Amino acid sequence: MSIRKHIPNTITCCNLLSGCVSILFTCHNHILWASAMIFVAAVFDFLDGFAARALDAKSPIGGELDSLSDVVSFGVAPSFIVAWFLSRSGIGWWVHNVNLFPMLAFILAAFAAVRLAKFNIDTRQSHNFIGLPVPAVGLFIASLPFMLFRIGNDTMVYQVVMSPYFLLAMVAIFSWLMISEVPFFSFKIKNLRFKDNMLRYFVVIFAIIAVIIMKLAALPFVFLFYILLSVICYRR
Repeated sequence: MSIRKHIPNTITCCNLLSGCVSILFTCHNHILWASAMIFVAAVFDFLDGFAARALDAKSPIGGELDSLSDVVSFGVAPSFIVAWFLSRSGIGWWVHNVNLFPMLAFILAAFAAVRLAKFNIDTRQSHNFIGLPVPAVGLFIASLPFMLFRIGNDTMVYQVVMSPYFLLAMVAIFSWLMISEVPFFSFKIKNLRFKDNMLRYFVVIFAIIAVIIMKLAALPFVFLFYILLSVICYRR
């Protein structure tokens, strides 16, 4: 097999490594760096598919490796960030000097794994998604520290996001959405016609305007806009 056939899988492994580094940063309390590495993982996640199509190097192992990498980068690594937040909530379920309460965050990782396993065997998801895509969940969570850093800790938004009730509700809602039958549009673009990509363009335009106005604080709202737009436009 030629070297070019290995390029997409190599990029996918960079996605996986980025997720692992994110976890390490969270463990050392470098939460912004941890979030940044999840965004880096997203870049690699986009590039591996692009490279596979451009090089005609799609393979069964590539699809499986992509899902395994996504579990780590957009399921496990974001769960560590949520656990980091929960560990600072003041709530403790202590067993042998170990606080079990933050471990509730890893429910998200379990549902992410189920979501990706379903995706691998579901032939209905070739163009759009059924269930919230795991990368969208991971990127939303990764965007929260940037927003909090931007707005400061003396705002109501900061208090709400850091609330354990908000965090647990977020885990529950995202876990359900990932394995639900709710349709979500993908960002796979086959042409540039506005009619065929209207929802995608709306998200991009909203993202540009929001970031210009709110800077990094806009990031979570961009992902929420994508979720709401999908639910509204694809409601059954």
